[in-house]
Amino acid sequence: MTLEVVLATHNQHKVEEFQKILGAAMPSLRILAYDGPEPVEDGTSFAENALIKARVAAAHTGLIALADDSGICVDVMGGAPGIFSARWAGSHGDARANLRLLLDQLADIREENRSASFHCSIALVVPAGLPQRLGESVVEGVWPGHVASVESGTNGFGYDPIFVPAGSDVSSAELSPEEKNAVSHRARAFEKLIPVLSAL
Repeated sequence: MTLEVVLATHNQHKVEEFQKILGAAMPSLRILAYDGPEPVEDGTSFAENALIKARVAAAHTGLIALADDSGICVDVMGGAPGIFSARWAGSHGDARANLRLLLDQLADIREENRSASFHCSIALVVPAGLPQRLGESVVEGVWPGHVASVESGTNGFGYDPIFVPAGSDVSSAELSPEEKNAVSHRARAFEKLIPVLSAL
């Protein structure tokens, strides 16, 4: 029996990523693209924003919905950029400007004080009327490390060229996609999500 779940994103690459990773663990799972309205992400945490997106997708489609929200949190900056990671420089999705601004803001901070982590929250919402009793669930994944002083690597996206995972001497952007997918914040959240999906 196939379990169809809609992913609350208009990014087809993300749909394919979720299908590849989750489908490997659950061959009966089919991740569907979302064609509904974009919700206002006015939550104050990754978990809240993920739930907002998943609730809208579940209500719009009548299907079980998944949504994720993620970003980088720098300790010396009190956890910023955090939920504002994608629009840190003011314009949503300008990854280059976001990265440059963060590097500039940390320019005078010594390496030992540049600890940071990538965070990922994945929300699952079962719409009213379906027999499943789960309702809503959120799983979290955290990938610790620090912010480098210079960029390196060409893989990945966003802040990957300046994020060095704990225990590594290369940036996230220097890891192969397979290496990153095995240890990243999203991978850690997926590990917790699979048992939740299996319960459905």
